[in-house]
Amino acid sequence: MQTEILVEGLSFGEGPRWHEGALWLSDMHKHQVLRISTDGVPEVIVEVPQQPSGLGWLPDGDLLVVSMADRRLLRWDGSSITEHANLMNLASFHCNDMVVDRAGRAYVGNFGFDLHAKQQPKSAVLICVEPDGTPRVVAEDLMFPNGTVITPDGATLIIGESWGARLTAFDVDTRGNLSGRRVWAELPDGALPDGICLDEAGGVWSASPSTNECLRQVEGGEITHRVAVEQGAFACMLGGASGRTLHILTAGSSDPEICRETLSGRIEIWEAPYGHAGLP
Repeated sequence: MQTEILVEGLSFGEGPRWHEGALWLSDMHKHQVLRISTDGVPEVIVEVPQQPSGLGWLPDGDLLVVSMADRRLLRWDGSSITEHANLMNLASFHCNDMVVDRAGRAYVGNFGFDLHAKQQPKSAVLICVEPDGTPRVVAEDLMFPNGTVITPDGATLIIGESWGARLTAFDVDTRGNLSGRRVWAELPDGALPDGICLDEAGGVWSASPSTNECLRQVEGGEITHRVAVEQGAFACMLGGASGRTLHILTAGSSDPEICRETLSGRIEIWEAPYGHAGLP
C-alpha cells in the first residue's frame, strides 16, 4: 500500500479537516493554520502564536482553533481572531486535538503532562466548550486524550487515548454529556493512536507515530487495513472529491526545534476503501 506525497516542507502538521473542498490543517511549529488546495498549494489562513492544533467550525461558519501552549480556544471569523474560551483552569497541560459537533460544542483534549520534557505520564480530562464559550469537564482519567470523532447520528464519541493505546467510546446525550464509557478497540502492540478519522462503514483510521503507519479498525479491535509510511504518522483525514482520499500527516519528529529545522512534515495520500463519515 504505497502512499503519494501531496505536500512537503511542513514543520509539523496536525488537526487535518476536509472542509468546503479543501484540506485544512495546523502547521503547529510554524504557528499557522493552512488551507491546502486539491493540487497541494498551501494558503496561510491565520497565525496562532501559541501553536495551533485541533480545528472545527461553528454553525455560523466561524473557525475554532485550539491554541495549545496558552490552553485557549480561539475563534476566527475570517478577519479577526478572538478568545472563545480559556481552558487554563481545566487543562493540566497543553491542549491538543478537538472535535466540534453540529451544535457547535467543542470537545478538547490535553496532554496531561509535559511530553517533550519526558515527564511521567499523567491522566487528563476531556473538556466540552459550549457554543457560548462556557467550558466544563465531561470525562476524566484519560491517558492523553487526542484525536476524536463523532458518529453521523451524533450519538457516539470515540477518542484516541494515545498513552492508553486504545480507542474509547462514550454515549452522547442531547446536552453534550458523555456516559457509557467503554473500550471501542485496543491498538496492537507498539501502536499508539494520535489523530483519527471515521469512515462510512464504521471503521476508525488511527495515525500511529510509534509504528509509522495508519491503521483501520472496526469496533472490537479487528484490523482491516494498514498503510505504512516512511516516518511518523501523526494525524489522518478522509476527504477529496469521493471522500475516500486518506490524507496522512507525517513528520520525522514531533520535537519543536527539530521540526522547525528539518521541515520534514508531509501530507501523504492513499485511496481508502470507504468514504468519510461523521465529524470532524
